[in-house]
Amino acid sequence: MNKTILFAALLSTLLFTACSSKKEEKLEEGKYTITNPLMMDTSFTKDYVAEIQSLQNIEIRAKVKGFIESINVDEGQHVSAGQLLFTIRPKEYEAELIKAKANVKKAELELQNVKKLAEKNIVSPNELSLAVAKLDEAKADEVLAELYVGYTKIKAPFEGTIDRLKFKMGSLIDEGTLLTTLSNNKSVYAYFNVSEAEYLDYKSRAKNKNNATLFLANNMPHKYKGQVETIEAEFDKNTGSIAFRAKFPNPELLLKHGETGKVQLSVDLKNVLVIPQKATFEIQDKFYVFVVDANNIVKTRSITIKQKLSNIYVIESGLSVNDKILLEGIQTVKDDDKIKTEFIAAEKAIAQINK
Repeated sequence: MNKTILFAALLSTLLFTACSSKKEEKLEEGKYTITNPLMMDTSFTKDYVAEIQSLQNIEIRAKVKGFIESINVDEGQHVSAGQLLFTIRPKEYEAELIKAKANVKKAELELQNVKKLAEKNIVSPNELSLAVAKLDEAKADEVLAELYVGYTKIKAPFEGTIDRLKFKMGSLIDEGTLLTTLSNNKSVYAYFNVSEAEYLDYKSRAKNKNNATLFLANNMPHKYKGQVETIEAEFDKNTGSIAFRAKFPNPELLLKHGETGKVQLSVDLKNVLVIPQKATFEIQDKFYVFVVDANNIVKTRSITIKQKLSNIYVIESGLSVNDKILLEGIQTVKDDDKIKTEFIAAEKAIAQINK
């Protein structure tokens, strides 16, 4: 019985040793795929929260006090430049205009009489000058009265869309009262803030200004591309950012003043070094790769990532195009391991990843 057990144990040991030898032999025969960093042109996109504003957006306010006699538009109505919006009862101002015109005629008659007397040296030159001044004052009052009559008819200064009406017909309003808002939405501005580093990158790399895409609140892209038109003059000391302004066509008037969205910028990267993301590993927020030397010895190397793209990293420092890095099997090797390698060109490796 003891001999039987001993024989079984010996047989198991032999079988385990044989299997282990086969595994080691298979591992030794396996080849690890390596590649090299690739120098190429690429691009990336960056999203920024944006506030949308109309190309023109103004408050329509009353310039004179009075009763609203008529409202000639409705909320949400599209109006043309010069179209009549409101009428304030003009009778009081028309009466002031009539009075002003009468005062002008009176001052003209007085001036004529003073001139005749001055020619006969009956009155002094100062009285003539005073008569001239009175006529000028009367004419100024007439012009002002005409302006006030004109102010009773409130017209659209430009083509746009009427916002909410603040008062109803017959309401008594004061000078300066807000009546409504008018917006020109044929084009819109999207304002968004950019960090100092991103601003410098944009200025150094972005050549094509027609590179802005606007995503709306429902995450759908606006059908018209925009362009960054202006950048503010100063950085915000509190946030360390600077405001960009992008302009987007809006011929269908889909976008409204006060909306929010996301502006997506596409930035070209020229002659940058890239590697597949799968060739890296991370330890305590730092990135590493396994570099394989001419003798196929594996060494860990720290790298700095400049930009994360889809399936690839843009390298800022730590690698060159002449380095060979481990692409497959980074979980099964360690420093100073000697491995068998199979090289695959970086172009092919990245193309396979992006399929």
